Amino acid sequence: MTTFASPGFRASRCLGLPLLAGFGGQASAAGEPGMTAVESVAMTVSDMDRSLRFYHDVLGFEAVSDMEKSGDDYEHLYGVFGARVRLVTMRLGDETLQLEQFLSSQGRPVPVDSRSNDGWFQHVAIIVSDMGRAYAWLRGHHVEQSSPAPQLLPAWNPNAGGIEAYYFRDPDGHNLEVLHFPSGKGDPKWQRPTQALFLGIDHTAIVVGNTDESLHYYQDALGLHVAGNSENFGPEQERLNNVFGARLRITALRGTAGPGVELLEYLAPRTGRRMPVDTLESDVWSWHITMKMDVDVADAAIRRGHYTYVSPGPVKLGDVGATGLLVRDPDGHAALLMQGQ
Repeated sequence: MTTFASPGFRASRCLGLPLLAGFGGQASAAGEPGMTAVESVAMTVSDMDRSLRFYHDVLGFEAVSDMEKSGDDYEHLYGVFGARVRLVTMRLGDETLQLEQFLSSQGRPVPVDSRSNDGWFQHVAIIVSDMGRAYAWLRGHHVEQSSPAPQLLPAWNPNAGGIEAYYFRDPDGHNLEVLHFPSGKGDPKWQRPTQALFLGIDHTAIVVGNTDESLHYYQDALGLHVAGNSENFGPEQERLNNVFGARLRITALRGTAGPGVELLEYLAPRTGRRMPVDTLESDVWSWHITMKMDVDVADAAIRRGHYTYVSPGPVKLGDVGATGLLVRDPDGHAALLMQGQ
């Protein structure tokens, strides 16, 4: 969770509490693949109908498509033999979240003892217009709490002062965050007058083991650019993440459009467990970030960097007239690269 005060913010090191994610505006991607846009964030769920009720009734997402995919091309794309997948795309504001249920070849559930510093941690940050109302609403719907309560960042930190944040979980145990930006912070679109409580997705955040290694992948292979960075610690950070002694190096990345991607490196404690090496897309802890880009150029960069393929290579998806490639970063987090859809 990193926040930047305005689109003109210069990347800096904050020796205190987080600069929460909310870098406004867009810029050209800086990596070899050229123009890269973050299209959506996807997560695997175990019960689609239950998840649809949660994301619609509790968080205000609207379903915009509901389909099933199967066959040789999708088996190879996902790396799951015999897969039949129900895909539901949900929209909140300008952003989309894709829910995926493997109707066959089901995977494993999220570990019940998962912590925010474990290597499979990923969340989406949802912006709210009023944190008090949002917290009361979520408590009224009996969500599973990760943070004990919303955390108000202190005024002595000029970039983050007045920002509120709170972690909770969906019915499958996926981590979610709600953020509230006061006037003058975050993307200006979050300050537009509205009666809505839940406004849209600002970013997705992932735990990484080594930021510099991850930047080689996300910048050089996938073409995202660094929007800012900070080093975060203190009691508010510990309570937000529910990790005692938490100290994080946070790096915010952006594409030409769409939500940001945040790299969370725990400098302390270094007790988080690594992503299981046998993780499949069908495992419920598995997420992926969908990016629109030149897949052939990205494929060449991924091969040069010796990164991990889930798909055997670019896969032609005949039913949608597109090419897809699913790959993993140095820590096992997945990205679905798409072209032509």
